[in-house]
Amino acid sequence: MPSILAAPWWVAQLATGAKSFRDNPLIGSRRLNELGLHRGRVQLAHRLAWARRARLAAGLSAADREAFDRDGFVIVRDFLPPAVFAALRDSVLAHRFATREMRQGNTITRRVAIGPDFLQAVPEARALLQDQRFRALCRYVGSFRSEPLHYIQTILTDSGVPDPDPQTELHADTFHPTLKTWFFLNDVEEEDGPFSYVPGSHRLTPARLAWERDRSLGAGISTDFLSARGSLRIAPQELDALGLPQAKHFPVPANTLVVADTCGFHARVGATRPSRRLELWSFSRRNPFIPWTGGDMLSVPGIAERRIDLMWRIRDRFQKWAGQPWQPSGTKLVLDD
Repeated sequence: MPSILAAPWWVAQLATGAKSFRDNPLIGSRRLNELGLHRGRVQLAHRLAWARRARLAAGLSAADREAFDRDGFVIVRDFLPPAVFAALRDSVLAHRFATREMRQGNTITRRVAIGPDFLQAVPEARALLQDQRFRALCRYVGSFRSEPLHYIQTILTDSGVPDPDPQTELHADTFHPTLKTWFFLNDVEEEDGPFSYVPGSHRLTPARLAWERDRSLGAGISTDFLSARGSLRIAPQELDALGLPQAKHFPVPANTLVVADTCGFHARVGATRPSRRLELWSFSRRNPFIPWTGGDMLSVPGIAERRIDLMWRIRDRFQKWAGQPWQPSGTKLVLDD
């Protein structure tokens, strides 16, 4: 009876970005995926994303578009003028904020929502959030005219703890193109666990599509929890068969912007020393089967900047059913231990 009642919800999810092979028996069905369900969803999502990008390219420079189309990411050093960057960094470091944290292995991720209260305390953040190049990159890479969710994010890693961070395994966030950005507020050296990305892995080649199909056949019963939830992991030795190079590491100085499509294979490099990585981090993931680029009511001013607090409050209220990995962790400086 519970399965019968849930069946309409499982069917409806096929037309959304739902990705969990474990939680939806249709998405995770070996038989349906043998018949082409997962492959078809992947193909349609990528086709629509590139069609939307073609309509969003007007505000993007030719160099940025070429770099992204080739590699799946764009990296820009010295993004803000030095004085503007210094004012933003110093203001973020000087204030205490209400924080939330999540632990994965030996790493704690701390987040501060960038909303009305934050922008009142740190108006310098608008220099990045309202920058036209930043906004054009977010629209093109994300393939929607939507406002991303913005956070101040601190990655605190204790390399002496043997429990590894699962984010250090190469993976795709989901089956369809999606946006993440990192604007680094401090220097990130190789020992600190920089961002890494497999160049060109955002493109849906025949080899990648075959790999997606093969993985979908057993993902629902995989012992790898995150792969079973739809964030498929890949071993470095598998890349050659897909015609892909090894992941490129990006130790970068402060004031560097990275914008990437995280359906491409990426990871956080394992830190080899205790480290604190500080960044303004942005994220956007909309229903991949929407053919139009706009019409996102959640991006309307007055709503967009309040979404994170609302989302956290809803998950707090219903965490028994929806889960809530982001737990309140007090008022802190962003680099507090």
